[in-house]
Amino acid sequence: METSGLTYGRFTTVLVIVAALWLLLSCVPVQPTEPALEPTPTPNAGQWREAMPHLPAPKAGCFTSEYPNTEWQEVPCSTAPPIPMPPRRGPRPLVVGAGNDISAQAPTGFISTAIGSFDSVTGVTSVSSPIGNSGSPVANAYTLQLNTDFFASTTCSGADDPAQCSGWQQFVFANDGSSGVIFIQYWLLNYNTTCPSGWNQFSFTGASTIYCWKNSSRAVAVPHQPISNLAQLTLSGAVSASEDRVTLTVGTTAYSMVGDNSVNAAAGWRIAEFNVFGYGGNEDGGGQASFNSGSTIVPRTRAFYGGTSAPFCSAQGFTGETNNLSFGPSAPAASAPGPAVLFTQSSAGGAVSNCAAAVTVGDTHLATFHGLFYDFQASGDFVLAEVDPNFVVQARQVSGAPKWPNASVNSAIATQMDKTQVAVCLTPPEAEMPVQLFIDGNPTPLSDGESLSLPDGADVTRVGNVYVIRDQSGNSVRAIVKDGWIDASVGLGQWPSVVRGLLANANGDVNAIESRDGEVLTNPFSFDTHYGYYAESWRVPPAQSLLSVCGAVKDGIPEEPFYAEHLAELNPEEYAKARDTCIEAGVKEDALLDACTIDVAVIGKPEAADVFVDLTAPVAVGIVR
Repeated sequence: METSGLTYGRFTTVLVIVAALWLLLSCVPVQPTEPALEPTPTPNAGQWREAMPHLPAPKAGCFTSEYPNTEWQEVPCSTAPPIPMPPRRGPRPLVVGAGNDISAQAPTGFISTAIGSFDSVTGVTSVSSPIGNSGSPVANAYTLQLNTDFFASTTCSGADDPAQCSGWQQFVFANDGSSGVIFIQYWLLNYNTTCPSGWNQFSFTGASTIYCWKNSSRAVAVPHQPISNLAQLTLSGAVSASEDRVTLTVGTTAYSMVGDNSVNAAAGWRIAEFNVFGYGGNEDGGGQASFNSGSTIVPRTRAFYGGTSAPFCSAQGFTGETNNLSFGPSAPAASAPGPAVLFTQSSAGGAVSNCAAAVTVGDTHLATFHGLFYDFQASGDFVLAEVDPNFVVQARQVSGAPKWPNASVNSAIATQMDKTQVAVCLTPPEAEMPVQLFIDGNPTPLSDGESLSLPDGADVTRVGNVYVIRDQSGNSVRAIVKDGWIDASVGLGQWPSVVRGLLANANGDVNAIESRDGEVLTNPFSFDTHYGYYAESWRVPPAQSLLSVCGAVKDGIPEEPFYAEHLAELNPEEYAKARDTCIEAGVKEDALLDACTIDVAVIGKPEAADVFVDLTAPVAVGIVR
């Protein structure tokens, strides 16, 4: 086992919900010559909220409706705020937004309707945001945004290079602290010439790229919605070849507006992003919505694309606005309705935005992306995950000899994202710095709080002892450098994905793992096969190792299994001390408590227990014997 990395895969921040269908409520006229029909049952408020986003407006205009009425009543239109809500740019932050988000992707075809809501809102007492990313934050100022991805648009035909131009559309509820409004904002990205008539020109500070944006010609006024009402809000967007529409429900009142269909989103919308963000931005970027400490919210993003399969999870977002929450610390429970993606974001989060993640902590227990928790205590360089040639993750495990020869720890982690290679390596004890970062083989100093944007689109960010590497698809590697070991997590930008390596299951079976050449091992695992054929198949030769920049490593395998009961037999006093440390830290689940006990004993530091505190219980526990 390893003192620097326990590896296991699970849905850490997201659960993909199996699709569900429900009846769209409508009024059916009764013909006078036919027998009388039973009265149509009155929908309950929940059914009514589900139905309203799907009900078309009778004409272009602005509308409202009150439960249980399922018809729209026209109301005077209002005007949208003249504030841009710009797209993402630059390195992803470690909070939600500016590209760092969880979105629902249609498995096939295009999205016609998406609905964003909140399964739960807990501990939220306040939020504030500057208006247009300028001036002092305003209490209860925020936006709900339901955003499309960037797509090829026929409106780009007048761009300097139509092939480089993209359309983008935002369905927005904006609350400025005293009043609210729903509208649609349209963008032409990388237009790079004079914007069409009626569009506003936009460029980020210090950049020459020209974007064009405009608001819908209509908007609908909504009464002020303090953040305490967040759980009552549902925002939806619908598109077709002929029109687009935004709808907001607030409890038992619905507001809707037909837009201008300015970028033809129906021919390109594949990914839907929904979240709470700051109130607009400016040339310096998007503003931030700041929640109070203790806030936790669980958004649900539903995507309707003509099928019933669950949407893919996509670990990316599109708007430049942010909030101050992060992902996790645990996943929400699966529930209807669908097709949907759910995730948790919280002031106590701390996770990278992954659709599925695997973690290496302490001594190397591995947990696959489907949730199998098992030991892997070999020494050397190994493939943790291969999604395709453009995303590979490798880990270096070093032996705990002489004291713990049958255990190992992570001493380095490396990834290849497209053509870029990044490695985080522990240095020898006598070195001036405890860790060294290599980018494409070159030592690269990175200060605390600094981010680097690499040529292939990957970002490297350092916050204290945490290094985060992410690509534009949302794939990520997080390395937490400790005193003598590295805790690392691997995140997938899309789920489901075809994954191979130590963190993968065979054929989606949580109790099966697979060698490089396709031989399947079933739980419980033979010690000789596990550390013989299986381990060697995923061992990386020096010439192919992304970790060669970290120096040489000695290959090896344990002589026998090493579990908590073996530790208790070898050294009862150390076992009891380590187990007490884990219990005091709050580790409860049996398999995690055993792993924590070994990690604390082998690493010799009580902080080795920290990573186990918020881990989700494994789906299955692998036994090597």
